[in-house]
Amino acid sequence: MAIFDPTIDSSDTIRATWAEVNLGALRCNFRLIKEKINNARPVGIMLMVKANAYGHGLVEVARTLSDLADCIGVAVLEEGILLRREGIKKPIVVMGGVWGDQIPHFIKHDLILSASSMDRLFQIDDAARAMGRRAKVHLKIDTGMERVGIHYFNAHKLQEAVLKCANVDALGIYSHFANADAEDLTHAKLQLERFQEVLAFYEKNSIQRPIAHMANSAAMLRLPESHFDLVRPGLLLYGVYPSPFVPGDIDVSPAMTWKSRVVYFKVVPPGHPVSYGSTWESDHPARMVTVPVGYGDGYFRSMSNISQVIINNRKYPQVGTICMDQLMVNIEWDSAYNGDEVILLGSSESERITVEDMAAWANTVPYEVFTAINARVPRVYSGLTYCS
Repeated sequence: MAIFDPTIDSSDTIRATWAEVNLGALRCNFRLIKEKINNARPVGIMLMVKANAYGHGLVEVARTLSDLADCIGVAVLEEGILLRREGIKKPIVVMGGVWGDQIPHFIKHDLILSASSMDRLFQIDDAARAMGRRAKVHLKIDTGMERVGIHYFNAHKLQEAVLKCANVDALGIYSHFANADAEDLTHAKLQLERFQEVLAFYEKNSIQRPIAHMANSAAMLRLPESHFDLVRPGLLLYGVYPSPFVPGDIDVSPAMTWKSRVVYFKVVPPGHPVSYGSTWESDHPARMVTVPVGYGDGYFRSMSNISQVIINNRKYPQVGTICMDQLMVNIEWDSAYNGDEVILLGSSESERITVEDMAAWANTVPYEVFTAINARVPRVYSGLTYCS
């Protein structure tokens, strides 16, 4: 099976656009989260590294934080296999949907499957028996997301069935909030009640409950009763709060800075429109610089004529339609030279561009901004002297 490693080795590239990831900041964020949630009672933490660790680099983030985590969460089989091939030994839960032909690969690489239906559970049991191995699963319960998982009102059927599977170990049971980051927590609390009812099955039948988990970043901070045995901080781990409604009482720091360089300078005369579609022009001579980053790297085209960048400690507007590989910046009559650093995401002295800024410009969410920064952008790692 071919595995695609989305992290480019920065030592082999001299590209003028790159993302800096501070691993020390990630490690500090993890410790701050752990201190916060363990105030009441000890709770395990699943390290969420799906989608290339939210764009920060799957392998490096897992290597940096796996010693602190109780287990690791990914979305797809290939992510789990890559971590195993890179020597990661911690339990790995694959939380996305599974189709039948994939099951033997999960078992071969000692990955934990999400058993989300009766049919899938029986397929897992059959595959494990055929391989002479035992399969590990977490039962996925749909309490109101309507994505993957057996409905909460049918969950007892799955809970009973797994007890009869001779080749399956049910190590966990979980659900997922749809609205824990919303202003109104009514639906989130309803989901929580439904999951608690599902978990009551074990006490009613005098059966030891498997590890239960439901809390994402927002629920972890807003619904402490959803902590159960394990929490799953995602965006918060990477230094960003999931919404304005989540209390900012953990002093996490963003771990990623996205940078490029000036590669061209020219004076654009008045009446000469810039870029595809001629969407912007000046009524006076203006200095323009070209930056080698575009929507082919994950810098959204929808931010055209809206976004800003930082050059020499000042913010400037991006102008014209963002191209696949380049964008243009109006510096009016200021100075900039080929090779000058351009900050797309991050800070410089008093100026700052946040992932929330970029999400607003693109009419999306911070999750998409991070995960859209694709494999063509090298990741450069720093902060290897971790905080204690």
